Amino acid sequence: MDRFRPLRRIQVEPEPAPDPPPPAATGDGDEGGAPAPAAGLLMAARVRRRSAVYRDCKGDYIGVPDDPCLTKILSKQGDNKVLFADKVLKFTQSGKMKRRILVITELALYLVDPDADILKRRIAIAAVNKLCTSKLSDNFFAIVVPTEYDCLMASTRKKEIVDVIIKAFKSTSEYEPEVSSSNRFEYHAAAEVIKEVEFEDAEGGVKTRITHKAKS
Repeated sequence: MDRFRPLRRIQVEPEPAPDPPPPAATGDGDEGGAPAPAAGLLMAARVRRRSAVYRDCKGDYIGVPDDPCLTKILSKQGDNKVLFADKVLKFTQSGKMKRRILVITELALYLVDPDADILKRRIAIAAVNKLCTSKLSDNFFAIVVPTEYDCLMASTRKKEIVDVIIKAFKSTSEYEPEVSSSNRFEYHAAAEVIKEVEFEDAEGGVKTRITHKAKS
């Protein structure tokens, strides 16, 4: 069932023709085949809640305790306290968008494929070093993980996600990840692939450009 519907238009400009493609990313299993251009995509999407929402958990917008797949994934990891759960859009190395369920606990972030009910990636909270957002009213944010590779996502609940990650970090450490707000930032889409995201005010929304940047 498709629970996504467009909210507001954010224009993503096509990336200039790159040099020979970089090595495929490892870890998320989203890559394969020819990369798809990101032009003309509707980047913002409001996610509809499931009918059975777990009211005792404020940040759970999809009802994790009522989802056998999600509860099984969390129980295998020894996680039982959900701080946040919602559907997001995740960008692959090639620029494709993938629908994911993002679950945040005190221990980790989980990215689950909602169609295949498969855990695609688990990021330990302690591995998060930095969170990048723009200064505009877009839905993009990047999670910087120096020991692995970074993750660019989009969600209408961007601010809440950032706040929850910081809260989770503080619950297990006296430190917290850096939060950077800039209308241009870089992230590692893979170990050897650096992307630059640039934001600009535009009529009817925010224009977003994602380009491949040569590694210095």
